[in-house]
Amino acid sequence: MANSIQPLQEADLPQRKLPFWKMTGPGAVLVGLSIGAGEIIIWPRIAAEFGSSMLWAAALGVFIQLWINIEIGRWVVATGETPYTAYARSWGGFAVLFVLFNFFGWFFPGWARASGSALKALLLGPQHASPDWVWTAITFAVVALVLFGPKRIYATVEKLITVLVLIVTLGLIFIAIRVGTWANVVDMFQGVMNFGYKDPAMPAKGLFIALVFAGAGGTANIFYAYYLRDKQIGMGARIPVLLNPFRQHEEPSQSTGFTFPDTEENQKRFRDWMKYIVLDQTLYFWLLNTFTMFLFIFGALVVLHPKGIVPGKGTLIWDEAMVLADSMGPAGRTLFLVIGVATLFSTQLTLVDGVARTMSDIIHTSFRPARKISESKWYAGWAIFMIVFGAGITFILEKAGVTDLGFLFSAAYIGGFAMAVFTPLMLYVNLRHLPK
Repeated sequence: MANSIQPLQEADLPQRKLPFWKMTGPGAVLVGLSIGAGEIIIWPRIAAEFGSSMLWAAALGVFIQLWINIEIGRWVVATGETPYTAYARSWGGFAVLFVLFNFFGWFFPGWARASGSALKALLLGPQHASPDWVWTAITFAVVALVLFGPKRIYATVEKLITVLVLIVTLGLIFIAIRVGTWANVVDMFQGVMNFGYKDPAMPAKGLFIALVFAGAGGTANIFYAYYLRDKQIGMGARIPVLLNPFRQHEEPSQSTGFTFPDTEENQKRFRDWMKYIVLDQTLYFWLLNTFTMFLFIFGALVVLHPKGIVPGKGTLIWDEAMVLADSMGPAGRTLFLVIGVATLFSTQLTLVDGVARTMSDIIHTSFRPARKISESKWYAGWAIFMIVFGAGITFILEKAGVTDLGFLFSAAYIGGFAMAVFTPLMLYVNLRHLPK
């Protein structure tokens, strides 16, 4: 498999011509993915039960992933291809391994189910008799409209995610100002400084799950490579953008990447592009993602923890919304439910897009027979399958009593193992194959 991948072609690194603010986007989309389950469900639930004592792990998780994402960006800037292609060049078996990681990690749609539940609570109340799988299917239907309506998939995803992140951030700031105090802020930061502490009642596996989901988590970090390519960053400018196969007929032909001659001019261009990567990830993924995550945590510390409310499985968003109604009235409840829907929908949207890109990229690039079908058609097939499978598996597992938290915990376990594999691999390929 690995030897069927075309070798890197030599070409000069494109010059960066636009200022940072005109090229912003990839980091913001990754934030839209990252503010999902860890930020709105898992970490607030931990704060509701244990208070601020273990918040150091939330801050650490995002900080570690910042450096992983910078290394992913380094490879894309230098070559224009994704890390999966680099891994498969080292050993063809990595292609199969990462297909399995992505399937078992992301095809059980905890975010779509949680987003659907929040939408049901917003419109009809959480006790309405309609089953979760119906609302999961509604969520997926909207995802399909977003992905397959426009011609350029990434451009639409970027714009929508930016709006959703803005809604979430402003809404959370408003709630924090209304219900919080400086004493709550001090308490939260004391937890951040309480490095290494684990409450005896907190299972080690629970802390592991929370650490993985502080940020994007799992193979979702590698989605950043696709955003950079479609934003034409670095050598990604030489790779055709992914187009909607239902809206265009010309098929992109270049899926593998390039290497640049180690000249002074190319080194200068590379450093310029890496300044973009570092700033993009520092401002958006690290600072903005950490800020939004701690806004969610702050709400749980102020609203749920003092009352001793530890939400049951699948009820955290509704529980916090109901307590907010006590202090802010019905408007507070509605606002938090809207924030919940926006947060979880943005995560599921970017997951369907990112996983479909991942599966199509790995299969189309690593397996010669798969190249008879264009990568954009592989993308459409995987996205549609993920949507149909997600609604179907929710129907089956809901009957078996499996909650959305069960879906999310499964994703975190797989994601943690995937990160343990791809992180050292990313360092290896960068050190081994990039110019000094």
